[in-house]
Amino acid sequence: MQLDIKTNDKLDQLRAILNTHIIGNSFQIDLSLTSLIAGGHILIQGNPGTGKTSFAKLLSDMIRCNYKRIQFTPDLLPADILGFSMFNQKNQDFEFIEGPVFTNILLADEINRTTPRIQSALLEAMNEKQVTIDGKTRQLSDLFFVIATQNHFHTTGTYPLPESQLDRFLISFEMNLANAETNAEILRLHLSQENTPEAVISEADVLSWQESCRNMTVSDTLVDYLGRLGEACNNDKSFRTSISSRALLALMRASQAWAFLNEQTAVYPEDVKLLMPFVFAHRLQLKAGNKNFTVHDRLDEILKQTEI
Repeated sequence: MQLDIKTNDKLDQLRAILNTHIIGNSFQIDLSLTSLIAGGHILIQGNPGTGKTSFAKLLSDMIRCNYKRIQFTPDLLPADILGFSMFNQKNQDFEFIEGPVFTNILLADEINRTTPRIQSALLEAMNEKQVTIDGKTRQLSDLFFVIATQNHFHTTGTYPLPESQLDRFLISFEMNLANAETNAEILRLHLSQENTPEAVISEADVLSWQESCRNMTVSDTLVDYLGRLGEACNNDKSFRTSISSRALLALMRASQAWAFLNEQTAVYPEDVKLLMPFVFAHRLQLKAGNKNFTVHDRLDEILKQTEI
């Protein structure tokens, strides 16, 4: 398939703005756009002050749609996320008050600072684009994109995300501390006192991209390769968790979106190899005692050992 000129222009403009204001994270920006185009959600990890929240806010500002933010804290309740029913004395009936989940882009800031019970309130919303409250199912918007940030696990007051929650994120990546040169660029950017740029794309643009993404060609041979990568991960004795069919579908969708983002006519094995660690890593956990290597180290080995 071919991208039209308007689509190219809008994507290029969006990437340029994000790279101008979020310095030193061009690859992370492309990963985020990949998840957005694929219709998935992203999990951003890093130390406080590395720009996770600023990036999420800027990305939402670039799309003409609804945006809401939840600051996750230990005292949060599911109703604070989903909404609740309140008795209206005037009408003598219960009235539903929508929670912040009823939006297009939801920033779940520091999601691992609240308990797994509260984190699980997002499971149905992220997977089905709907929530069930008081026995009634309510649909969310067609464009529903969760950008979650989390602090490192060793940070005070954090809770590990349960496997079911992690599996709902299409892609995860880390934003690292900037080096001296990048920090200087960031400081100069703030000295310039530039206003936040206006939105350059609409909700309709994103929905159109998501539809086109699903039409991106994936060959039978590549589908077989995806299956063998999943099997290789599940046969690896280093992991105590496994790769599900949902994870393989996530990798395929992410690869289609990456190909779309980079104006390709089809998905290639190199796309799968590039994205696999960022789709699989947060779904896999090492067995106790494996301290000489990381999840990413094992995934790199699996990619080397699995033939295309």
